[in-house]
Amino acid sequence: MDPADIAVLERDTVAAVAPPEMLEIGGWLVPLDNGTIGRAKSAVPLRHDIGPDALSAIEEAYRSRGLKPGFRLADVPALEPVYAELTRGGFAPKQPTIFKTGSVPELAAFSDGSARILDKPDDAWAGVFLGEGFDPADGAHRVKVLTRSPGAIYAAAGEAGATHAVGVMSFGAQWAGIHGMRTAPAHRGKGHASAILAAMGRVAQARGLSRVFLQVEEPNPARRIYRAAGFAPIWRYRYWR
Repeated sequence: MDPADIAVLERDTVAAVAPPEMLEIGGWLVPLDNGTIGRAKSAVPLRHDIGPDALSAIEEAYRSRGLKPGFRLADVPALEPVYAELTRGGFAPKQPTIFKTGSVPELAAFSDGSARILDKPDDAWAGVFLGEGFDPADGAHRVKVLTRSPGAIYAAAGEAGATHAVGVMSFGAQWAGIHGMRTAPAHRGKGHASAILAAMGRVAQARGLSRVFLQVEEPNPARRIYRAAGFAPIWRYRYWR
């Protein structure tokens, strides 16, 4: 991606998690939050050839608010001076995550399964994050963050009108974003996630967007579903803590 596209994509990515406070320091977005979602509390460069000059100012911005500094960095050779400086400062990379992009028309045609679109999440939607198989504290925070995303839509699917799987779509300046995809363990493999992805894709298509992104942790088996839906990796990033 060219530098302008990277900057727009990263702005739309951070805007989707609506951090309580956000700064721009020396070519970096600095979201300031104290929760469990890494994107909402990790500084990210707006281009991939940036140097380490702003790192100390970013660290101070976090520490002055009682927050732990963190960085979200793509694995690209141009950022090696930043990695070296962070390593000297005691940071280490964790949680490898794949950033993927896809086509909204392809996503919209991915499945004809049944899914419901909600303007705001109901208790059954939130309950998937709090159910068996998920960390309740992390789930509660994710519900809080995902429901504050400006202009987002929420999707749900399940058997007999029940909610067994959920997802969120954000809308940025140029990109739609997929977030919060969860399926209750007992209901996986039934096509609910595919139905949700396609239903949200049709909403994005109706709104005139053509590009969509998501992030998925490297070990997550859901990567096969996203691959089938037409998403392709553009880079891997890691959180430096």
